[in-house]
Amino acid sequence: MAEYHAQNKAKLISETRRRFEAEYVTDKPDKYDPRDVERLQQDDNWVESYLLWRHSIVDETLKMLDESFQWRKEMCVNDLTESSIPRWLLEIGSIYLHGYDKEGNKLFWIRVKYHVKDHKTMLDKKKLIAFWLERYAKRENGKPVTVMFDLSETGINSIDMDFVRFIINCFKVYYPKYLSKMVIFDMPWIMNAAFKIVKSWLGPEAVSLLKFTSKNEVQDYVSVEYLPPHMGGTDPFKYSYPPLVDDDFQTPLCENGPIASEDEASSKEDIESDGKETLETVSSEEQTTLLKKINLTEHTSKAEETEKVDSKMKAFKKPLSVFKGPLLHISPAEELYFGSTESGEKKTLIVLTNVTKNIVAFKVRTTAPEKYRVKPSNSSCDPGASVDIVVSPHGGLTVSAQDRFLIMAAEMEQSSGTGPAELTQFWKEVPRNKVMEHRLRCHIVESSKPTTLTLKDSAFNMSDKTSEDLYLQFANSRRESDFSTP
Repeated sequence: MAEYHAQNKAKLISETRRRFEAEYVTDKPDKYDPRDVERLQQDDNWVESYLLWRHSIVDETLKMLDESFQWRKEMCVNDLTESSIPRWLLEIGSIYLHGYDKEGNKLFWIRVKYHVKDHKTMLDKKKLIAFWLERYAKRENGKPVTVMFDLSETGINSIDMDFVRFIINCFKVYYPKYLSKMVIFDMPWIMNAAFKIVKSWLGPEAVSLLKFTSKNEVQDYVSVEYLPPHMGGTDPFKYSYPPLVDDDFQTPLCENGPIASEDEASSKEDIESDGKETLETVSSEEQTTLLKKINLTEHTSKAEETEKVDSKMKAFKKPLSVFKGPLLHISPAEELYFGSTESGEKKTLIVLTNVTKNIVAFKVRTTAPEKYRVKPSNSSCDPGASVDIVVSPHGGLTVSAQDRFLIMAAEMEQSSGTGPAELTQFWKEVPRNKVMEHRLRCHIVESSKPTTLTLKDSAFNMSDKTSEDLYLQFANSRRESDFSTP
């Protein structure tokens, strides 16, 4: 069944491409941006998104592509940059991306109170919408967004149905499949009639995507950590420009956590762990107990045994999946795994490997800088070398699956210094198109399987094994249980 579905999908994509080229592009090649036509021929996901939105009816899909591509050329979507938008529009903070809903979808904020109906500025406002959606679509191809239509403190001058219709069309025609839902917050009664019209524009199937909420209901869709105080949330985020809100990733990150004055014990822990930060899936107490039980320490001194174990554990604890970027190979490739509250929040490791012939500067950003310690968070990596970055939750704070990390990297000149001052200046001057970016999600392992019985059996029935072998077997068992997907 799955094979039939895949074959049918491939057939529809092929037919859509062939017919669009023959029936729409051939006679009027200047009608569209050639970059869009080229992408249509290469990006299966893009074609599929239009097909699915039109229920796999090719004739309807072709009409939609025609309308969408004409709009993209008219708006110069492929060339939209910050400089395309009047600065005052970027500064006012009426439209931006920030935070995630409870399903992990990006939040696209439209603060209606900052919008004043004015036909003279309408085109620029539409370009701002297109700029943000295109920016997001290029980074997160196919991942939907949740529109937060914030109508709090909205007056009659802010009601602009032409602008609302444009936003609807963006998701209905220009960016199909990108709308997860539209959360309408605190709608004034004066707009009841207007939103009846909006429902007719969306069509019966999409009406279910509208969620009308007040302060009590909005938390059904977005948790308090990503809601501003006027929505009953605790998010301290305040929009400002410049710089452009960069997908919520914030910098700098404090290596010792967000609190400057930590207690003496915590500081001591940081000092002692600076030179040997690794994923500590097995505690030092468990190491000692294990070594006593197998009673093989007479052959090797305790110091030598510990050194060997530490060396082997460090090698085995490196994440296995790898993202192969042009400057750095990054492991893990997609997700950072943390233990649940039940098992205790564990440190996790990001391994960067420089695959260039130059020094590569890197820095780490996160959507929740108040939660994490990251060591190092802003440094450099020599040619061919690897750097271990240790990420750990700060204090008793809880890891969330909505948290994200961003690795940024760029090549440095051979003559450049790599001290803090030089790195700060480097990041101010490096062109954006020279920066490699890679994103990581957080994953919480809900529970771990008990391993005590397995350990005892191994200790008493496998006496021919060395202490190192048993230790590594135990650690591997722990790793498999701690890092397995629920």
